[in-house]
Amino acid sequence: MTARILVVDDEPDLETLIQQKFRHKIRDGAISFLFARDGIEALSLLGTHPDVDMVVADINMPRMDGLSLLAKLQENEEDLSTIIVSAYGDMANIRTAMNRGAFDFLTKPIDFMDLETTIAKTLRYVTALREARRRQAQAERAHASLSRYFSPNLAQRLAGDTDAIDLAGQRREIATLFTDIASFTTLVETLEPDVLGPLLNDYLVGMTDIVFAHDGTVAKIVGDGLHVLFGAPGEQPDHAARAVECALALDEYSQSLRARWHEKGLALGVTRIGAHAGSAIVGNFGGGKFFDYTAYGDTINVAARLEAANKQLGSRICISELLAAKVPDFRGRPVGDLLLRGRTEALRAFEPLRIEQYEAPASKSYLEAFGRLEAGDSGAIAAFAAHIGKYPDDQLASFHLKRLLNGASGTRIMME
Repeated sequence: MTARILVVDDEPDLETLIQQKFRHKIRDGAISFLFARDGIEALSLLGTHPDVDMVVADINMPRMDGLSLLAKLQENEEDLSTIIVSAYGDMANIRTAMNRGAFDFLTKPIDFMDLETTIAKTLRYVTALREARRRQAQAERAHASLSRYFSPNLAQRLAGDTDAIDLAGQRREIATLFTDIASFTTLVETLEPDVLGPLLNDYLVGMTDIVFAHDGTVAKIVGDGLHVLFGAPGEQPDHAARAVECALALDEYSQSLRARWHEKGLALGVTRIGAHAGSAIVGNFGGGKFFDYTAYGDTINVAARLEAANKQLGSRICISELLAAKVPDFRGRPVGDLLLRGRTEALRAFEPLRIEQYEAPASKSYLEAFGRLEAGDSGAIAAFAAHIGKYPDDQLASFHLKRLLNGASGTRIMME
């Protein structure tokens, strides 16, 4: 990208000298120059060239001097970095210029090496300032998205067709997932606002961006927890596959964010994710005063309890067999048959895996041990012990080994 610089000076030879000094950068397209003889001509050029990056202006000029030009730039809210040039003995005017917002100054006669260094420094500042403003604008847009009652895809659907959603509610087949950061409430009590704000914003912006990238709808954000829907409000034949893929992406993002904050000395807990598929009632349940598009039913309750089950199991993602069965070529390792709170029938759960994880030796070792457990083989204890000897960080395998050592058997697990 070419940096455009406006030079404002009434010395007739200065333009030639600058073109000669910067000829290589001009030829390479790194810098281009505009020239004006006084402040009035400079303002006219700025009106026709809004892409000027910085101004180099002499103080002493006819018609409109450099100090008056600075004042006009401020009045017109022209946010340009300006270098002021004046005689060494004119320090009073230079001080005035700096007080009026000039970025830097040079003294006459101009040392062209000094000019080149000062221009480079100013352009670095301009680039950094623009990047900071870009990030600020990006953060403001993200905040605007999070502050709405519903996700952007739902907002767009409503804007295009006000009859698109049955506001009274309707029953439909969906997939749903819940997320929650382990021990986050306890952590919050120890954090100052200037730490909690960036942490939570980084987390929620990243997580919701992933949900939206998979065309999910964020039904609720409560503290650090998300409730996400797939297959509502719009039909999504592949809603189950979207939910599983989204869960894996959310886990990867949360783990990377957790590692970054650990480097800063903050022990952020793991994000636990639970997901399920089935029938639910979805619609607007805001009581006529608020737009609150959400879902209710046993499918929602099971997904929430699968998220909570991760704490006992030592896993990070726990999805139901019903959801896994709807995903073509699903890959994962069985967790067990969970008897969730409030239910009389056990539900088979899985931990979804990427293909490279599923084909890794660690997964094959776990699957062999779980197969022995499922078959009632007395060698299950030895198989899990051998697995943990090779892969000591496998929390789910450690959970199974502990329950076997405590006298349990089989794959049925009573959830606390």
